[in-house]
Parts: sequence; C-alpha cells; structure tokens
Amino acid sequence: MLHELSIENLGVIESARVSFDRGLTVVTGETGAGKTMVLTGLGLILGGKSTPAAVRVGADEASVEAVLDVPVDAHATTVLADAGVMVEDDGSVVVARTVGATTRSRTIVGGRTVPQALLAQVADQLVTVHGQSDQVRLRSPARQRDTLDAYAGANHALVVANYREAWGAWGEARAALEAMEAGAESQRSEMVRLRDDLAAIDDVDPQPGEDAALAAEAQVLENSEAVRMGVAGAQIALNSDADASVVAAVEAARRSLADAAHHDRSLAPLEERLAEISYAASDVASELASYLDNISADAARLDEVHRRRSDIATLLRRLGMDLPSALDFRARAREKVAEDDAWDERLHARREAESRSHSEVLELARQVSAGRREAATKLASAVNNELAQLAMADARFAISVDDTDVGPSGADVVTMNLSAHPGAPPRPVAEAASGGELSRIMLAVEVSLAHAGTAPGHTFVFDEVDAGVGGKAAVAVGNRLAELARTHQVLVVTHLAQVAAFADHHVVVAKATDGAVTRAHVHEVAGEDRVQEIARLLSGQEDSTTARAHALELLEASSVAR
Repeated sequence: MLHELSIENLGVIESARVSFDRGLTVVTGETGAGKTMVLTGLGLILGGKSTPAAVRVGADEASVEAVLDVPVDAHATTVLADAGVMVEDDGSVVVARTVGATTRSRTIVGGRTVPQALLAQVADQLVTVHGQSDQVRLRSPARQRDTLDAYAGANHALVVANYREAWGAWGEARAALEAMEAGAESQRSEMVRLRDDLAAIDDVDPQPGEDAALAAEAQVLENSEAVRMGVAGAQIALNSDADASVVAAVEAARRSLADAAHHDRSLAPLEERLAEISYAASDVASELASYLDNISADAARLDEVHRRRSDIATLLRRLGMDLPSALDFRARAREKVAEDDAWDERLHARREAESRSHSEVLELARQVSAGRREAATKLASAVNNELAQLAMADARFAISVDDTDVGPSGADVVTMNLSAHPGAPPRPVAEAASGGELSRIMLAVEVSLAHAGTAPGHTFVFDEVDAGVGGKAAVAVGNRLAELARTHQVLVVTHLAQVAAFADHHVVVAKATDGAVTRAHVHEVAGEDRVQEIARLLSGQEDSTTARAHALELLEASSVAR
C-alpha cells in the first residue's frame, strides 16, 4: 500500500505532498496541470528510468519520496533484506529518488543506496501500474499469454517455470549433440593423425634426457683415442714406477715432514694434509686406470648411438617440438585417444539425453497448455461477468489456446477474442475492440485477476483507464473501480466526473501562474470543493448551477451504488 508521495521540482510541480489511504483515490485536473508529473513521480518511486529533462526549469535536481508497505511474507522483503535494507517495525519503508539536471540520479530505500533495478524488482511486487500504453500491450499475444498465466495461479506458474527450465536444458542438449555430429568427420580425421603421431612416438620410445645423454656418449666414442691418451697421461703423471710421479713425490714429502714432526708437533697437521693429498691422488690414479681398462673404440656402439640419435631427431622434426614437449604430447595424446575410444558411446549418450530432454519438454508443454485452456475458460467467464457490469452486456469475450510448435513459452498460441455484439463473429481483441472497449476489457481483466488471487492491499494505478468511455459506460467503469477498491488500494487518473464520483479520496492537480512562472499544486478536496471539481469535469465551469446539480446527483448515485 502507498501511504504518501512527496514531489519537489519535478516538471511544473515545485513542491507537493499527498497522503493516500485505502479504497479508491482519483486524481483529476485540467489538461497540462501536472497530473502526468504525479504519475512520473510515482514511476520513479517504482524504479522507472530517470529523465533529467523532467527536472523543473531553474532547479538543480528533482526529488521524489514515498512511504510504502512491504508485506512480511512478500518476496520483496527477502530482496530488501539481502540488499541490507531494513524495513520499519510497522512494515513500511521509505523510498527516495533524486534526479539531477546534469548529474546522475540516486536511489535510496530505507536509508540505503540501492541500484535502480533492485527498486524496480521490489516495486513490481507491490504496485501494478496500467497506463494507456497497456492497451497496446493487451493487443500483444505475448501479453495476453502472460495475463492468462497470471490468472491460472501458483501451481500453473510452477509448471510454466519448469517448462522454461526444461526448454533451456533441451536447447543445451540439442546444441551439444549437433556440435558432436557436425564435428564427427573432422574429429575422426584429427584422431587418425593423433594415433599416427602416437604410434611414431611409441616406436621410437624416447626417454627423458636421452638426447643429451646420447650426444655426450657419441662425443666420447668419436674421440676415444684422444680420450685414452689424455687419461693415460694423467694416470702416469699421478702414479707410476717413476720417482717423479705425483703420488711418489707427495709421499716422499710426507715422510720427510713426518721425521721433522717428531721434533716439532706443530708440523703434524701439515703431514696429515700431505697424507690426504697422497690418498686422493692414489684414488684418482686408480679410477683412471679402471677407466683405461674399460674404454674402447667400439665402432658398433658408435653406429648404434648415431642411429638412435637420428631416429629421435627425425621424430622431433615430424612433431615440430623438442624432446620434453614430445613426451608431454604423448601423455596428452594417449588421454585423447582413450576418450575417442568411447566416442560412439558418448554420441549415443548425447542422443539419449537430447531425446529425454525433448520428451520432457513435450510433456511439460502439454501440461502448460492444459492449464492455460482451463484458465482460459474461467478467465473468459469472469471477464464476461465484469463486462456485463461495464455497459458491454452484449459483448462476448473468449480466449483461444491453439496448438503450435514448441517454443520458449510453450506449444500454444493464446488469443483473446471479442464478439462486440450478438451475431458478430469473434475476432482478436486487437481488431474487434475500439479504444473505449479495450479500456473496459483491460479493467475487466484486471478486476478478474485481482479477485483470482492478488493479495488484499495490493496497489493498482490506472492512468486514464476510462479513455474513450463516456455516459453510462463511464458510470460502470467507476463502479467496477470502486468494487476493486474494496479489497485493494486503487489510484486512478481520470478526466470523467462519472468515475471521480465513486472515489473515496479525491486529489486535484491545479495549475497557477504569475505570468512568469507556472506552478502546479496538488491537494485533496472534499465537501463543497469536491462538488465544484466534479462540476468542472462535467461542464468545464465550477460555478455552473446545472453542473453543480449534476455533480451532486452523481455523488449521491455513486454512494447508493456502493
């Protein structure tokens, strides 16, 4: 429920504060007085887009503030809580929008800055706005389908949600299958190449670091004589029968130092170091002798090494990579080949998954269509009952649900039809209804939806729902709006006295000018002021005696009707 709306510097409205209560509230005023700015302000509170051009000339910014009720069990409460917004203990929340003439707008809910989209998400659950553009939307098949779905109730809404989820899953399964089937030939070609490369690698079977090891071994084998001579020379120099060998010389030095150490113990560490050198030289000489015993100029082994290096080099040139990369490629290729071994099984699994998803879509589409057909009968009956009270008793409203190919919204097309008078063939509402008739049909649908399950206390806003309506039909529209207001808060912008007469609260937007600046004033009228406003709506003159008498008659008649 909307409790209060405050507007500053929006269009022709410099400053206004309006309180709203339960029941039916009408907003009237002369053309251009600023009624549109009241709706614009309300639209901002409901998350509508801000327009800097709407800021009053000469002002830096416009601001709109409202107090709204948020039902405890409403989804909006959860959304606000998730955004860190605290709802007051009485269930109300203050919403404020600021629109700068040259700066960005700000949205504040419950004292906390929030995105505009969040406000729109919340407000959509609390307030339903119907403007003249909604008549165009009622001509849309998609809008008609959504209206029928809304009337069908929560269980049907769950089926529709399940269908949309299943439709998405089927689309994914279908895309995965098509991609696999479309890529089958290229994938098989890739697998053939991959298997050939893997076979070539396995034939050579290179080992980590083998190329470097073979290069080192080849260098030794190719220069075996030079290596032998070098090693032999080193071995002879270290240890031979000659007294000039390193081992003999070091040993002689050690013995001489040992004799001296008998007399000077400080020389003992030096003797020990010479002993270590002697032992180390002897060890190296022994290892060199062993190396000489084993070294050979094995031509067969050299040929084998060259062949192995050639095989590895040929393989790496084919793959266009070095040995570490080739070994990594082999590991990954084996995984892909293993996956390809199960390609047929995976293709079969994807076909089965697509078939199951399709079957689920068809079954849910059948349930959705069944729910729509049942709801179509009930909604058509309810709307016809409303139309009978809206001066369209001879009209017949019907809803057809026709089969079509499955799509994102189901496997049917919803069409609202109208027979404007007895004997007239049913035609789509978009073709059969005039502007005034479409206004009344929209009102009849909305009242039917409200009676079907919209929680009491919901706020409905109608912008000139009575467009194109006059006389007896206008009285009927006012009556039905008053009926809707028995269980909901209803705000109506109207230019018809017959509708305004049914209001529980009457707000007038009046324009005043001093010749330089034009301002709009928004205030509630009652008593004699209200009679004068209704007289003005009837004749354009507040002081017309005839109009005043007619206004009093309308007020009395509407009171009796309610």
